Amino acid sequence: MTFAQKTRKPRLFLNETGLHDYAVKALGRRMRTEVELRRLMQPRVEPGEHGAAVIEAVVARLREYGYLDDVAYAETFARLRQENEKLGARTVRQKLAQKGVPRAIVEETVEARYAGTNEETLARQYLERKRIRKPADEKETARVMRRLVSAGFSTSVIYRILRQWDVPEEALTVLKSVDEPHEE
Repeated sequence: MTFAQKTRKPRLFLNETGLHDYAVKALGRRMRTEVELRRLMQPRVEPGEHGAAVIEAVVARLREYGYLDDVAYAETFARLRQENEKLGARTVRQKLAQKGVPRAIVEETVEARYAGTNEETLARQYLERKRIRKPADEKETARVMRRLVSAGFSTSVIYRILRQWDVPEEALTVLKSVDEPHEE
């Protein structure tokens, strides 16, 4: 037995009141989805049906008080990613899904948020925010394209921007042939 194993106190499981306090503090530090909060609470309750029931009771109470709302979380998350980080809709969809927001909420929220948005303008704002300049060669062109794809912009918008930057057509042709299998 190692020293760490000898000195470690056994973790005490929380009752409903203790778990509720823990959850409120966790939500006070930052917004979380229901899935994220459940993951966070799981190790703090005893395993089995009793622990699951305690988590359910706490989640229901938090929802009732309005502290836990995946729709509000998704709307705030999408707004901040669009306004502050200038990210495209695809990336916002992926990140919300990773955080455990239900697919229907993700689709509805992203559609509403990006409905009146010009994707090309948003992509140009992203480029400006990241201080990405006109590429000088094929390698830089590929780098710019990867950055824009990872930021969630469609390839049609990316090619339009690159053409307006007078990127040589042969560089775009090479990129298109590499990109075709991944096209949406």
